[in-house]
Amino acid sequence: MHPIHTPRSRHWDGSPHTQGRRRTLRVSADSPTRLLRTAQRAECRDCGNPIDFHPTLTRQTVPLHPTELPTAIVPAPHRWHVASGIARHAGDGTPWCRITHPTLCPAHTTPQLLPPALDTLRRRLALRTRRLLDAGAFTPGEHPAAEPSSEDACRPARPVVQLLYNRYIAARPVENIQCVAQTARRTRCTHPVLTPGTTPGKWTLTPTTLHPTHRQRSLPATAIALYDLGHLPHSEQRRWRTQHCTVHATAQSAPDLALTEWEPFDPLHHHAFLATRLPGTAQHHR
Repeated sequence: MHPIHTPRSRHWDGSPHTQGRRRTLRVSADSPTRLLRTAQRAECRDCGNPIDFHPTLTRQTVPLHPTELPTAIVPAPHRWHVASGIARHAGDGTPWCRITHPTLCPAHTTPQLLPPALDTLRRRLALRTRRLLDAGAFTPGEHPAAEPSSEDACRPARPVVQLLYNRYIAARPVENIQCVAQTARRTRCTHPVLTPGTTPGKWTLTPTTLHPTHRQRSLPATAIALYDLGHLPHSEQRRWRTQHCTVHATAQSAPDLALTEWEPFDPLHHHAFLATRLPGTAQHHR
């Protein structure tokens, strides 16, 4: 009896391999969000369970439970649905909906009693957290400190930037803001949004609020350091808002691999990050 060797193009039983044509993952040019959903899976730093980040209509991000739930077991105030990558805080009339992870997070105390089905799901998440802790695969992380840390005390770690007639607070110094687009190797672009060797913005001292009113709570700081990009062309300001480098600013086929880190500036909420003096490198940006 002689052994039978099948060619590599066939299975062990002699049947041919059926290889489908590889398709390139693309994002439609008219999509509300150019974000790849497969890249936004993360783990909760408090319980270690998986969560999905989705942008909302206000460009904020909301952490959702990764799986859909029957609408009948989720109270109306907790129902979310995702359409075209955008999360909306309402039901869409289907028998399935989404729910935010903090509502089910076992590390948080729920403000109200959950239905029995959601309470059972919350207990399952707590059991998974216990297993991760026992296996040493998860350590509850601490939230980042509110005080900015930088070598230069005058250099804000989270600068306030003005663009497109709005003020935003960045997650990191201006020169460290990274492009969020995907490269040809399916990795995040390592280029900064600020083109090296250029000075597009200028540091100025400006009032804390654009339009102060008598009803607004007064703040100790009357003027803050602001990185102004409002004098740039609209296309350049939009490039900064979408957090793209000059290479991916016009690349319609390149999707986003990460969420933009801009937050709408709130003087009260972001008071700990405000700088009342111009950075030591301000003269380089004028």
